[in-house]
Amino acid sequence: MTAFVALLRAVNVGGTGKLPMSTLKAIGEAASLAKVATYIASGNMVFTSDADEQAVKAALETGLEAYAGTRIGVLVRALSEIDLVVVGNPFAGEPGNRTLALFTDDPISEAIIERATDRDTEEIRLGHRAIYIYYPAGIARSRLRTPADKTGTARNMNTVATLARMAGSL
Repeated sequence: MTAFVALLRAVNVGGTGKLPMSTLKAIGEAASLAKVATYIASGNMVFTSDADEQAVKAALETGLEAYAGTRIGVLVRALSEIDLVVVGNPFAGEPGNRTLALFTDDPISEAIIERATDRDTEEIRLGHRAIYIYYPAGIARSRLRTPADKTGTARNMNTVATLARMAGSL
């Protein structure tokens, strides 16, 4: 059994995309995932499975679409990869609530940094299937946009570290 983290896109953001975490847990269990637990009401789930990442992603997206009537994007990462994101954080000395990991399944290249718009004091570094962004002035004040915003989903490093601990305890 492999421990995984699932990160949903556009859940409970701005009053749209409401998905109770109890429903997300039930969808995970219906997809034959084990030891399912959710964390805060923004679409974070940890679980174990014998299936691979792509099979888990497909099962969750199918279950979520059946529930919501629309496609809800899911990014799935094995615990080992989440641990790499935590350890690889180039802004580890900065506050975790001002540093995001923007997870994406799309290829990552320097073009993401070059094509970022409305950049002010934010610092961007590339990782493996994640983009690290440090917001010195705070996330709420930023207008930064990257090409990965359309398909990815971001979590602050405090949340990523908590998800890693939760998945590690399964």
